[in-house]
Amino acid sequence: MIKKIFALFSVLGLLLAASPAWAVPNLVSATVNPSGQIVNIPSTAVEVADDVFSLGTTVDPQTGKVVEGYAIINPKRGYQHRPGHSKGPGNGRSTCFAYLAKDAKWKTVEPWSVNSSNTRGLTENFVFNNLTSNILKWEDATDGNVGNSSGVDILGLGTTTSATLVADTSAPDGQNEVYFADVSTSGAIAVTIVWGIFGGPPWARELVEWDQVYDDVDFNWSSTGEAGKMDFENIANHELGHSVGMGHPDDSCTEETMYRFADFGETKKRDLNTGDIAGVDKLY
Repeated sequence: MIKKIFALFSVLGLLLAASPAWAVPNLVSATVNPSGQIVNIPSTAVEVADDVFSLGTTVDPQTGKVVEGYAIINPKRGYQHRPGHSKGPGNGRSTCFAYLAKDAKWKTVEPWSVNSSNTRGLTENFVFNNLTSNILKWEDATDGNVGNSSGVDILGLGTTTSATLVADTSAPDGQNEVYFADVSTSGAIAVTIVWGIFGGPPWARELVEWDQVYDDVDFNWSSTGEAGKMDFENIANHELGHSVGMGHPDDSCTEETMYRFADFGETKKRDLNTGDIAGVDKLY
């Protein structure tokens, strides 16, 4: 049975200026953690690009600003949900990077939290430490040079928690949350939800919240790139790219961390590629 859940993002006019929107009927609920909590994907969600779903607009309770939400699915290679190619904004496609929206980035530094509990092979310490190191990779690259530890603090410091976390599909709640659950779209490895201001004058655009859910039902995880398992560092590095404002480049850009498909045993996305570095440098 085909499962359905979603993840977020995409630049309204920039990301898909010429692309039609696909309404998504009959969305279903999904178990999101071992305790049985349920997240309901709104039936109004609209697919605006391959594996990118608009969650609509709402008022951010923290700022009072009108924000948009997007859910972005990271599918296993071979699970293309409809024909076509991912399309990034024109200013990034030729160099293999794309944004959620031009100039939509973090303007404040916020903390994040992770419930690392999972049933698929990862230790909780590893999950937290690896998320932290992956964030540092993106931040280090914001000056265009990797390895000099000189960049922009984008996502702040993380903490661990045993509390139940909830991906926000209706409105932001002021918390940036990461956890393992049942991501119920067929072939979905993980989903990232981002809320922000993606339209209007570029100087007014910004990101206000991010949540991530890693599948704890259909895929086993590895910390060492084992065959038949998803390498957590490989997948998390991609998901965190969305959290800092990066989108999916064109499907021809297969060597980039932000290429939208992944596979068992894959580790090449652990390190940022040329397009990823150029993109985050230009954004920040």
